Amino acid sequence: MVVSGTLPHRGARKLLRRLGRGVRRPLSGEEGMSTAEYAIGTLAAAAFAALLYTVVTSDAVTEALSSLVRRALSEPSFGGGS
Repeated sequence: MVVSGTLPHRGARKLLRRLGRGVRRPLSGEEGMSTAEYAIGTLAAAAFAALLYTVVTSDAVTEALSSLVRRALSEPSFGGGS
């Protein structure tokens, strides 16, 4: 079907271009983070990782985890059938 002298695929291309612009416009605003925000976020993540590493490798936590593993390995297994 020909509408006002254009082929159907040309009209479809125009429609797709318009839809594409409508999708891109909201994303091109102030969405996402700027470079400075990425830097601050990365710094905060690194600080949290350092804190978590310090806590997990402390003597108290290491001993608690070791004790938990020793206790789990010394318990008889469930459902062994004997």
